[in-house]
Amino acid sequence: MSGVAVLAFSNSLLALDLGIIPLKAFSKLCAILLAACWLGCGPALADKRVALVIGNGAYAHKAGLINPPHDAADVTAALKRSNFEVISGADLSQAEMQDAAIRFSRAARNADVALFYYSGHAMQFNGVNYLMPVDAKLDDEADLKRFTRVDDIMNDLQQAKNLKILVLDSCRDNPLSESLKRSIGQSRGVMIRQGLSKIEAPLGTIVSFSTQAGQTADDGNGRNSPYTAAFLKHIEDPHEIGDIFREIGSDVYDSSGKSQLPELSLSIIGKFYLNGPVSINITPPAPSAPVDACSSAEAHWKAAESIGTIAAYDDHISRFPACSFANLAKARIEGLKQKAALATPAGAPSAAASGTGNFDGTWDVTVTCANQGSVLGYTRYLTATVADGVLRAEDQSTGKSNWLSMQGEIAKDGKAKLNVRGLTGDSKFSVGQIKAGSEYRYTVDAQFDGARGSGKRNEVRVCNLTFARK
Repeated sequence: MSGVAVLAFSNSLLALDLGIIPLKAFSKLCAILLAACWLGCGPALADKRVALVIGNGAYAHKAGLINPPHDAADVTAALKRSNFEVISGADLSQAEMQDAAIRFSRAARNADVALFYYSGHAMQFNGVNYLMPVDAKLDDEADLKRFTRVDDIMNDLQQAKNLKILVLDSCRDNPLSESLKRSIGQSRGVMIRQGLSKIEAPLGTIVSFSTQAGQTADDGNGRNSPYTAAFLKHIEDPHEIGDIFREIGSDVYDSSGKSQLPELSLSIIGKFYLNGPVSINITPPAPSAPVDACSSAEAHWKAAESIGTIAAYDDHISRFPACSFANLAKARIEGLKQKAALATPAGAPSAAASGTGNFDGTWDVTVTCANQGSVLGYTRYLTATVADGVLRAEDQSTGKSNWLSMQGEIAKDGKAKLNVRGLTGDSKFSVGQIKAGSEYRYTVDAQFDGARGSGKRNEVRVCNLTFARK
């Protein structure tokens, strides 16, 4: 193995990468860390990371911005050092932005981590955020089709398996918004406000704006904008990703004299690292050196005790069956089993055994389907109830167009196969452009964990689902 540990979840205490230092130093300094790794960390460099980085400054129809091309170049270099495959561009036209977005969408399908970074002009119109290519003009509302919708980028990001990051260093005051206001006039009930509209992060996602929603940001006087300068300072740190973005926000706030506070929305379960918290090298023992099978038992035992679950103690027994802590591990397991038995009425199956009741309650369900060729994407919200481990949800009236029904059983480990059926709505949102009211069916593979869950549609098109217990 080589490099540093990259992506770690909360059920992996630390991710380590092994290389070259003396064995004695390893035993004194790293025993606890290696024990944590033995309890579940896999090779950290196996994750696939992709990023799209764009910096637009040379605008054809309005005064340009100096920093965005520099921002894009420096962010690209930093992400490559963190093992990202980067699609990058500076001063992109409408066609070039579309081409880059298409390449990114395809790359994100097989990615574990996907990141989008944009520096340049942007605006909101009726609550929808738009990114501005360098050849864009804005004589009237129709010209917004020349812009890139942030919602479309977000849909592409959601294809990644684990972590999705959206970064918009783009809240500069848009010079074209005034011409749009004049073309629309005051009679229509539309909203054109400064800055960007707030985006709530879907499950597994981080959304970071360079300043608060509805506010404008400073382009800065140096090579990089204040936000990008802070981003570059911290993004390669070996810290948890949520902490990194909080540090970025704190730096921007302080450096701006407390006038610019980045907007941050996180919806991640567990801990993620782009660069591991520890990088340790050891030398493997010489082939002739005697090996003490119990030399690492104490370190592993301390890690198992810190977790305190039957699975952790079982893992210790399987690794060190003849060592000093094996009997103590067996006693811990027996104690946990007795505690569980006392909590369950005699003759009644436990919740863990039956799987029913673990996820009972009311859940908010979000279905997000990405654009697919000429077929438009959409986001749909509905409410589900789970009773005795069975999820049921229904939206709209049975027999009417755009009706949807979802049902399936959630196993005790949180896995679920959900069956969805319904009737299509507007044909522009349906694959094949089939008429409204046509019947469709598909399945969803879902995973629930505590009060959260996620799922993916299996047939016809790419759709992601998130579940949140109320």
